[in-house]
Formats: sequence, structure tokens, C-alpha cells
Amino acid sequence: MSDTVVSTTYSEQAAHLVARIDQDGLGSVRPSLYETARVISAAPWLPGEPRRLAYLLDEQAPDGSWGEGPERYRLLPTLSGVEAALAVLRRGATTTETARRLAGAVDRGLAALRALPRSGPWPDTAAAEILVPGLVAKIHEQIARIADDGTPALDGWRPGPGPALPGGYDEALPAYVAKRYASVGSLPVKFHHTFEGIAGYLPQALIPDVPDLLGSSPAATAARAATASSEPSAETVAALESVAERYAGSFPEAAPILVFERLWVAAALAHTHLPAAALPTVRRWAADIYDPQGVRGAPGLMKDADDTAMAVLVSSLVGLEHTLEPLDQFHNGSHYDCYIGEDTGSITANAHALQALGSYQRRNPETQHIYGPRTDKLRDWLIDQQRPEGPWPDKWHASPYYATARSVAALTRFGGGHAATAVETAVTWALDTQRDDGSWGVWGGTTEETAYAVQILLSTSTHRPQHTRALHRAETFLGDSASSGRHPALWHDKTLYAPDAMIEAEILAARQMLRTRHDLNRRVTTPIHAEK
Repeated sequence: MSDTVVSTTYSEQAAHLVARIDQDGLGSVRPSLYETARVISAAPWLPGEPRRLAYLLDEQAPDGSWGEGPERYRLLPTLSGVEAALAVLRRGATTTETARRLAGAVDRGLAALRALPRSGPWPDTAAAEILVPGLVAKIHEQIARIADDGTPALDGWRPGPGPALPGGYDEALPAYVAKRYASVGSLPVKFHHTFEGIAGYLPQALIPDVPDLLGSSPAATAARAATASSEPSAETVAALESVAERYAGSFPEAAPILVFERLWVAAALAHTHLPAAALPTVRRWAADIYDPQGVRGAPGLMKDADDTAMAVLVSSLVGLEHTLEPLDQFHNGSHYDCYIGEDTGSITANAHALQALGSYQRRNPETQHIYGPRTDKLRDWLIDQQRPEGPWPDKWHASPYYATARSVAALTRFGGGHAATAVETAVTWALDTQRDDGSWGVWGGTTEETAYAVQILLSTSTHRPQHTRALHRAETFLGDSASSGRHPALWHDKTLYAPDAMIEAEILAARQMLRTRHDLNRRVTTPIHAEK
């Protein structure tokens, strides 16, 4: 196949992906077992429960657990699934056959919880320190009530003992957090997305009055409705039903994800080559998303440095004049807090901030006296976060290949000679961790992680034989896996999830980078908005 045909194919695929995303009102992400189970438990009044119950039963693994990824990631989804099944059984609003299946699911789920490790470290997923102890307490409460009253649709069945709280979690934390903000008299927006974790501990005065989805979370929205003193509003029911319609009755952990999805897709394609046909759409996205007050990843979430930095970066890549000022509120003197009041920092948010700073200064060199020192400090901070063996970790993703690719991209473009050793150490780590089939992956080879590893390797001008062989093997793997379907869930929210459109963009861009790697350095430094 000639280079001309390959380039046309890439451009058509990229333009099609952008057009598809532009027509999507929610974003490409799969249903969440955790989130759907929370809606089952808290919102029996919502139409479509039989479909949700079918999903709950169908998603249970043979070992009794729920969720994706290794066993430690299955703790929270399994707790959620067991509690939801117990809630339905206690209500009795189901057929005898469904009740039998739910009872069996509870028995297997409790056994799976007993088989999990008893102590950490546990994944650093959103609000796990609140959600886990809250669900353990709910399961014990449901079991006690069934022991006292039985189950209306299943006479004689009793669940086994409830799970012990895993080591590393504090059973008093949900109540403590609620009491703390009750004394203040207001609940920070950062708790809206995971509101279900503290909903039962809050006074009525602190329950947020939001007509749409609370924190862009169906679980949080259902929990708010369950704890409010009045019936669910028509707006709440309509908001939940509109999401359920897209997901065959089930729910994702966030809806919509349009800001995150559009910015990450645009950046992935723009750093390779943004087709002229997609440029007007991406420019419109960037203009609509950019906010001088700071960008939110979804409606109802806090402003954050990650989305704000990406909005500035994408704007710069497509030739829009947006300033860096929205990022200033997140700067803490050496680097950027992901959001105000953050508990743990983010490597990738700071890598994106470094790219935004560098890209903006290249387009506006008169600002270097203002932002140059901040860029140098951020570069040094990012280098200091690298692990000795070469990778960077991050709280938003289970795989170090994502954070390492982002860090290497930022340091290669805007780190100068100070970053050369860090980049080469990362490249060596990537070379050393390639799998026999040409892929990369933290738990097993995936196309997503292989795309990130390709970006890491292509960040250097070194062309050692080992380097070339690794890239050839990666190209073969990505070609063979181009239509492999479902992407493993590697991203952190409350549980693992997979933003499919963003992953597709990264893979598409990596394959194009491999095809054009001999000319890569010239292409990635060309202003994207000039490629018309």
C-alpha cells in the first residue's frame, strides 16, 4: 500500500471519529456495574429496573465478583452488586425466579468478598475511602433487616455473614466527613460526584438542590433523590431516563463526558496530524469548552487543572487565541493542583499543564518572562516524580504507560536539555518491558498501552537496532489488533472504566506515527492550524 493511500485512510478515519463524537450527546463509555447497582438500590421508582437487574446478574463473574481488572479493583463493584441485590430482595418487588437468582448472586458475591485480600494497598480510585466503608455498613444493615423480616419473594432464604471492612479503610470516615461539613453549613462541589458515599449521613439542609444529574453521576443523583424529603422531581427522573435510554437501562459513572473526550481526542489527533476536514469541528469544540474561569470535565464537577490545561493546549494547537490565565488558580508554587482542595496530585495533569505552558509561549514569545520561570519549575517537579526505573505513575490511570507517555511528550517538547536523562530512562524502561507479542501492558498486552509505549519510543531521535525492532513489532501488533473490539478498562473513576473514543484516537494516532516515523520530528513541531 502506498504512503498516499495510507495517509488518506488515516485522514478519513480521524475525520470520521471527530464527526462521530460531534454527534454524540453523552460520550463513548461503557455502563458501570458499580453505578448501575447504586441506582438499583436507591431508585426503585425509576422505570427500567428489570433491565438493570438482568445486567447485574449477567455481569457477575464465575468467582462471584463484579467489576473489571485485578481482584483489588473488584472490591467496590462487588460490594455495590451485593448491596443492590440485597436491597431488591428486601423490597420484594420482583418475581420468585429473579429473587432466586439474586439470592444466589448474593451468596456468591459474599463468598468473593471473603476471598479478597484483607489489607491494602487498594487502588486510588475516586472517594474509595468513603464509598467502601459506606457500602460495607449498608450490606450489614440489609442482612440484619432480612434476618429480622425475611424476603417477601423468597421465603426461608437468609444471607451469610456480611463482609469485614478491609484493612486500610475507616468505618467512621463517611459519618465524619458529613459531620464536618454539616458544621460548616455547606457541602463542597467535590463531593457531588460521589455524593452517594455520604448521602445517608447528611442533614436535609446539606442535600444539594440540583435539577439535573448531580455531579454528572447517576449514582449520586439517585442517592440525592432517595435522601431528599420530597419526591424525585420530574427533571431528575427525566435526566436519569435519558442516560438509561442510551445504555439499555444501565448507567455509566459519568454522563456526559464530552469535555474530557473531545479535548483528549483532539490532542491525540492534532499531535500527529489533524485532517483539514476535522479542523472546523475541533476549533468549535475548543472555543466552546474554553472558559476563562477554568474548565470542568463535566457539568456539576469542580473546575480542574487537567481539563483547563488541555483546553488551552488544544486551542493553541488549532490556532485559537486563548490565554493561560485560567490555569493560574491551580498553581501552588512548584506545580499545579488538579483541583482546589485536592488530596492527591496528578502527574498527567501537570504534564498537560507543561505542554499548555510551552505551546502557548511558542505562539506568544513575549510572555516568556512571565511563564518561563514557572515552566522551569514545573519541568523540574515533573522530572522529580519519575520512578528510578523510568516510568511515571498517575491517579487517573491504572497503567504507568499513560502517565509516562504524557510526561515524555511534555518533557521532550518543552523540557530542553534538563530533561534528556529522564526521557532516555523512560525510553529504556519501555524497551525493557515490551511483551513477546510486541505489545505493552501493566496486566496484559493492550492496544491502548501499546499506543502509549509507541509514543514514548518515538520521542527520541535514537535509532538503535533494539529500538527499530521494538517499533516494528509494535506496528505488527497494532495492525493485527486493529479490530479487536472491546478495550480493557484501565482508567480510574470510582471504578475502572474505558473511554473508548479517546482510546481509539490514541491508537489511530500511534499507528500513523509508526507509518511516518522517519519524518516525525518535523511533523509534530509544525503548527497544526497551518495544515490546511
